[in-house]
Amino acid sequence: MIRTDVPPTILCSIQVAVPRSYGREDAADEHDQPWTTGFYKTPVEGSVFVATMNLAGDGQADLKNHGGADKAVLAYSADHYPQWRDELRIPEMPHGAFGENLTISGLSEKSVCIGDIFRIGKVTFQVSQPRQPCWKLARRWRMHELVRFVVHNGRSGWYLRVLEEGWIEARMPVELIERPNPAWPVARANEILHHRRTDLPLTLALSDVPGLSRAWVEELRDRAERLQTPSNI
Repeated sequence: MIRTDVPPTILCSIQVAVPRSYGREDAADEHDQPWTTGFYKTPVEGSVFVATMNLAGDGQADLKNHGGADKAVLAYSADHYPQWRDELRIPEMPHGAFGENLTISGLSEKSVCIGDIFRIGKVTFQVSQPRQPCWKLARRWRMHELVRFVVHNGRSGWYLRVLEEGWIEARMPVELIERPNPAWPVARANEILHHRRTDLPLTLALSDVPGLSRAWVEELRDRAERLQTPSNI
């Protein structure tokens, strides 16, 4: 059954970028040392084609940890930005600042569930996992502590797989069409992965949630196996 208490949501903006190299070899500050990333997303005007693996014009530098069918598109709540701008004292922080492709109003980690199916235009997306912040977020904003902040407050964003390809553009409505796992919001998954690391029953329960990405299933099952070894019992 589809919940009726979820407010209308809007795709506020779309951002893409291809991987580029930054920094220089002789830099003393580690933030200025060489690295390659597709993190610097910029807004796209007009229609954008969404394919199974990516948005047109978008790419990832680290294909081992980013991209793929389960992480084809990164979404982030537009509703988080006012608080981030205040907390980080960056009043001009733009949409896309967290590396997301889709910035969506009216949704958050507390209201989006693993396995949710959303439609934007004729494109159908499914929520596959929370976004796990990595060092590139900290490097982008030159803040070592930013990853820790995201883990602590849970404002992580979430990944989407693409079930039906097509064209989207900013200001389109975002429609929830199916919610198979109402007991599993993204916030709860974040809590288990980061803050309930020794809770075996919850680890196993999350690993069995339909629609969860393969990477998370494998990580959670590996954790469960370690928790069940004699040294941890």
